[in-house]
Amino acid sequence: MFKAAINAELLKDSIAALAVIVDEVRFKINPEGISVKAVDPANVAMGIFELGSAAFEEYSADECEIGIDLNKITDLLGIAEKTDTVRMELEEKSQKLLIDVGGLSYTLSILDPSTIRAEPRVPQLELPAKVVMNGADLRRAVKAAEKISDHLLMGVSGDTFYMEAKGDTDQVRLEMGRDQLIDLKSGDACSLFSLDYLTDIVKPTNKVNEVVLSLGRDFPVLIDFEIANGAGRISYLLAPRIESD
Repeated sequence: MFKAAINAELLKDSIAALAVIVDEVRFKINPEGISVKAVDPANVAMGIFELGSAAFEEYSADECEIGIDLNKITDLLGIAEKTDTVRMELEEKSQKLLIDVGGLSYTLSILDPSTIRAEPRVPQLELPAKVVMNGADLRRAVKAAEKISDHLLMGVSGDTFYMEAKGDTDQVRLEMGRDQLIDLKSGDACSLFSLDYLTDIVKPTNKVNEVVLSLGRDFPVLIDFEIANGAGRISYLLAPRIESD
């Protein structure tokens, strides 16, 4: 059993944060909320998503797992007004998700979870450096880097966090000292990442006050922030590009 109601914009933003790396997911539903762990087809980016029951206006659920096509949900939510309430109910016998939004009623076929890639194992990483910054600042730096290169170097040197992109002839670098960041834990950190992935991952951060970046040397970056007014959270783990000498 699953029955819920939630603000349309809040649900749209939450789904968008997950849809940047995968098209189909296994929604694990229980009385506390919804969770997803998914990895992109190239095994470069992983998403860990949680949307607690407190994010919903109404929420009642038993433990179950359903497969969802995120593109279908995104298209459906595209017609919703910001103030609309989205009502959802799982019809177990027919394996359909009934969705009502803006006076329109949809019957959405859900996917067999066994046809969707299994939930990945989340690696336990000891990442020595941690940077807490405004999401808009992160997105601005990534957008600037896109114009120069396909990759972005991120690291910590002393009390400074830096992001740098180098092209054949051009270069862009952003440095932020401890006083310009929300928080900084210094550590040995310098890794290169694909902007193809980073550009998509940072899109949802534009509305986020605090984004936490955990970094190491030639290690994945963990990008973590709250969604749904603090009632949810998404974390991305992005593998580095290792340059051969």
